[in-house]
Amino acid sequence: MHNPINPFKKALHEKRLQIGLWLGLANAYTTEICAGAGFDWVLVDGEHSPNDVPSILAQLQAIAGYPNTHAVARVPVGHGHAGVTIIKRYLDLGVQSILVPMVDTAEQARAVVEATRYPPQGIRGMGGARASRWGRIPKYGQEANDQICVLVQVETQTALNNIEAIAAVEGVDGIFIGPADLSASLGYIGQPDHPVVRAAIEDAMRRILKAGKVPGFLTPDEALSRHYIDLGGVFMAVGLDVNLLARHTTALAARFKNPDGAK
Repeated sequence: MHNPINPFKKALHEKRLQIGLWLGLANAYTTEICAGAGFDWVLVDGEHSPNDVPSILAQLQAIAGYPNTHAVARVPVGHGHAGVTIIKRYLDLGVQSILVPMVDTAEQARAVVEATRYPPQGIRGMGGARASRWGRIPKYGQEANDQICVLVQVETQTALNNIEAIAAVEGVDGIFIGPADLSASLGYIGQPDHPVVRAAIEDAMRRILKAGKVPGFLTPDEALSRHYIDLGGVFMAVGLDVNLLARHTTALAARFKNPDGAK
């Protein structure tokens, strides 16, 4: 048995468009429904969703039944001793592609990469667990580093100022632009579509591409998604399970309870 090749990481390095869906319901049943929808990747959110390690494990197991859909997981924090521990636990679950929020500097990005690598390239603790199929992948420790995909989020003005330095860190595979926190950092809370915010996002995407890395983004706005894809977005989340459920259930109720107003 060999360590699985990470197809998502390979696609990013080849700059092939990857369309994804954000998962925040923290439920393996709904995750399996979404995993079978045909997306290239789905992201299990550990930052802004009520997930813990067991619930993430259950969702990874659900996604595993759909080999054409890749599981990405976002940790709640990736810095300091807490971040190192959390990253280790996610990787031990079998996560190969990890998204780390609030990365503002090259030093932070470098520390994140080190947390995902076994020595001598990093400081990840030896264990493996589910990732190594409980020891059934005999060379997991030697092969794992090459298959880990590290995605870092730039979502502050400080991070924007440091994009080139962050992109230059060896082991960073992609840079995700966090629109909500970025808009807040720029002084436009709740306005990710504000012209100032959009200009900053577009500039960031151009700089990421120029630096040789791939940009990622999340928006449920189809026109905006297509716009950012045209600008060179590579790993693009085009919807959220919570948003889809909320929007469509609200619309369905309105059509029957207030048919005149719903027209």
